Amino acid sequence: MKNVPVVKLGIVAVSRDCFPITLSEKRREAVVKAVEMGGTKIEEIKTTVENENHAMKALAELKEAGCNALVVYLGNFGPEGPETMLAQKFCGPVMFVAAAEETAADLIQGRGDAYCGMLNASYNLGLRGVKAYIPEYPVGTSGEVAEMIAEFVPVARIILGLKGLKIFGFGPRPFDFVACNAPIKPLYDLGVEVQENSELDLFAAFNANANDPRIEKVAADMAEELGGGNKQSGILPKLAQLEITLLDWAEKHLGASEYMAFANKCWPAFQTQFGMVPCYVNSRLTGRGIPVACETDIYGALSEYILTCATQLPPTLLDINNTVPHDLYLAEKEKYGSYALNDIFMGFHCGNTPSSLLKNPEMKYQLIMKRLLEPDGDPDITRGTLEGTLKSGDITLFRLQSTADCVLRAYVAQGETIDADPKTFGSVGVIAINEMARFYRHVLIAKRYPHHAAMGYGHIGKTLFSALKMLGICDVAYNQPVGRLYCGENPFA
Repeated sequence: MKNVPVVKLGIVAVSRDCFPITLSEKRREAVVKAVEMGGTKIEEIKTTVENENHAMKALAELKEAGCNALVVYLGNFGPEGPETMLAQKFCGPVMFVAAAEETAADLIQGRGDAYCGMLNASYNLGLRGVKAYIPEYPVGTSGEVAEMIAEFVPVARIILGLKGLKIFGFGPRPFDFVACNAPIKPLYDLGVEVQENSELDLFAAFNANANDPRIEKVAADMAEELGGGNKQSGILPKLAQLEITLLDWAEKHLGASEYMAFANKCWPAFQTQFGMVPCYVNSRLTGRGIPVACETDIYGALSEYILTCATQLPPTLLDINNTVPHDLYLAEKEKYGSYALNDIFMGFHCGNTPSSLLKNPEMKYQLIMKRLLEPDGDPDITRGTLEGTLKSGDITLFRLQSTADCVLRAYVAQGETIDADPKTFGSVGVIAINEMARFYRHVLIAKRYPHHAAMGYGHIGKTLFSALKMLGICDVAYNQPVGRLYCGENPFA
């Protein structure tokens, strides 16, 4: 995906001057070999840091090599001042990891004490105010360290992505969905740029593209993507015109940022003025790594982008929408395994989910808007949704959100989408999360999260939790297992 950073890792070994420097260098070489055997590229910086001058030299080598993420490797105890200065002055995300001892046959000259050195490194990182990535157990053999480094890559991608991200918003947040409204000041704290615009800005740009020669080609590409699911072909030129307009706007206004996402108002004036619903355009751009959140949900767009960086796959934005009827649950009970009825719910949106995430996607019209705007005739201005059932597989629900008093908090819940017919309309599917009922009550309701959840395929809670820690977000909720109570949960319930 072009809209996410490419992580270029560099590794610097450090050595306490009263230990053999060759021990760190030999161990670094073994780590590099193991990393590359695992399919990850890493730049081996030859300067081993024993003192401050070495740290400056290593920084210069990292810059020359174009590295944007750094692994500081304690091949032995390590010099806590120079190694943490290196981390402090490096311009991107930094990981600290340490070498385990290798054999009982070499515990005199070959003992490195990095297990001890990691403690002092962490203390000095705190003194310098450096938020480094430290694995759950940061000491290992070359092969184990290589696995830790591979887990650092998506975390680094998230950190780099947010520093280069600009979110474009169009239109004020709808009054009926004021829950999506949240202060944007914390976004600047993360390094994210925000450009909020009027719907009139988008409308003027859209009208200026009315006769753009690119429309025909984009509409043809849409028709090819839809194939036999193209049930509303007449609306494709307008949708193509909107897609061109959004991409032109981003290109013109991206400025100092590198990556983009959108949070756009999509009803009800949108239908009457633009003559369509924008859902399919949202799905196409999101499928290409450019998330588009509906209802001007800026934090929804942010959450989708984080998932995009974590997985390098398209996410979607869904309403945590409705319960599954008891008869529908019983009709295919064998598909739900150990999930109880209140562990499952339907995730829904009008039609914004990328086609790659849906079974048999079809271009249709927005039923809810048609009830309001075209109650008596055939659908016209409410055409433009992409409908289908979510593909089954492991998923992660995620949202990063600001509170009213500008405190960032998040939730992460791993689960799966069930291969069951939801028997309803929209981009929709049955989602199962262990202990969902309690999570719904004591996280989503108790902590006042809005109805939108970003969803990505794969179990990526570990990556998200690590990235959130690096971003300084302390309140990260997840679905508690049976026997472990949430704060405020009634123990007698």
